[in-house]
Amino acid sequence: MKKNERDGQSLTSAMLEGDRVALARLITAVENRGSDTAAIMSRVYARCSDTFIIGITGPPGAGKSTITSCLVQHLRAKDQSVGVVAIDPSSPFSGGSVLGDRIRMQDHFLDPEVFIRSLSTRGSHGGLARAGRDVARIFGAYGKDVVIIETVGVGQTELDIMEVADTVAVVLVPESGDTVQVMKAGLLEIADLFVVNKADREGAVRMKTELQTMLSLRAGSGAGDAWEVPVLLTEAHNGKGTEEILNGCLAHHERPGDEERSRNRGERLREEVIEICTEELVRRLHERSDDEPLAPVLERVASGEQDPYAAALEIINDDVSLARVLSGGDK
Repeated sequence: MKKNERDGQSLTSAMLEGDRVALARLITAVENRGSDTAAIMSRVYARCSDTFIIGITGPPGAGKSTITSCLVQHLRAKDQSVGVVAIDPSSPFSGGSVLGDRIRMQDHFLDPEVFIRSLSTRGSHGGLARAGRDVARIFGAYGKDVVIIETVGVGQTELDIMEVADTVAVVLVPESGDTVQVMKAGLLEIADLFVVNKADREGAVRMKTELQTMLSLRAGSGAGDAWEVPVLLTEAHNGKGTEEILNGCLAHHERPGDEERSRNRGERLREEVIEICTEELVRRLHERSDDEPLAPVLERVASGEQDPYAAALEIINDDVSLARVLSGGDK
């Protein structure tokens, strides 16, 4: 067994026994996406509890961090243990997280039942770091009742949160503009509830009405969704309306199950297997790019003797060579 694998097992065991330092170190190991990530997560997955995962998403400046902080406060009042995964933009210099969300949630730092972790997007364009799902599961195995994932400010294609969270709250502000933009961004499709924050500003009521109209048209078009998506007005800076957000999330999560939800969960898990395989294969190919038999093929491409398409097909179609590369030369 390799040293990093032994370390991963040791950290996982300590984390499962409630060691908070091991929890932090294990999250770091998983965020770094080392060779032992899949093995760590396999052990964690077996111990995951039925942790409720809430996704908070929306454009930059909508008040997502303030709302997240308020939700933590309300959950703690209910004696719920909370984990927060705050996705921050990557630094253009170090590639690391700028830690803005941890600064804005400093009121909860001293609470032992709250664990806040910022993750860098690390180039992800989906508003969610690849490790975000894994960290949420680690929190579940650690015993957190609720995990809140706050995405980096999202745009028109950044909808990864819907693949991870049980309930997604989309946070908007009156200045978000024409609600047609909400439709273009696909937010209408992923929201389990809408939050129009900073509702003391002009245009909040109009935006709520427009969202409700669009939602009613979608429901009338045969969507077949029994859940009626609420549109809430909040002023998170003074806590007004934020408890209703939590109540809406809980109501969505506790609604009776249906076949469509089970089917969607199965589809997500199937896709996740492919994602994990892809990540692991890419990591191993990069790790062994200087070894036989991969190195000569890559050199021919670099020198112009072979095109990259033919080279890729040569590697993939040669089962023996591919097996040798992926196994580290043992076959």
